[in-house]
Amino acid sequence: MAHQHTEEFRAEAVRLALTSGLSRKQVAADLGIGFSTLSRWVQLHRQSDATEAPDPDLHQEVLRLRKENRVLKEEREILKKATVFFASQK
Repeated sequence: MAHQHTEEFRAEAVRLALTSGLSRKQVAADLGIGFSTLSRWVQLHRQSDATEAPDPDLHQEVLRLRKENRVLKEEREILKKATVFFASQK
C-alpha cells in the first residue's frame, strides 16, 4: 500500500533536494522515500513553476528596486569623488 505524503512534506522534500547541496539519492534516503518519487516531485515542481503567470506586482517591485539601485550607485560614486576631493585638501 502506498504511503500518502502531505503537500508540506513534498514541498520540504523538493526544497531540500534543490537547495541542501546533498544528492537527491541522499535526500530521498534521509526522508525515507524512493529516489524516483523525489525526482518526480522535483519535476512536477519545476513544471508548475514554469506554467505560473508572472506576478505583475512582482514586476513593479523589480522595476522599483532597479531604479533604487541605480540611484544608490550614483550616490556612492558622488561620495567617492567627495572623499577624494576632501582628502586632497589637507
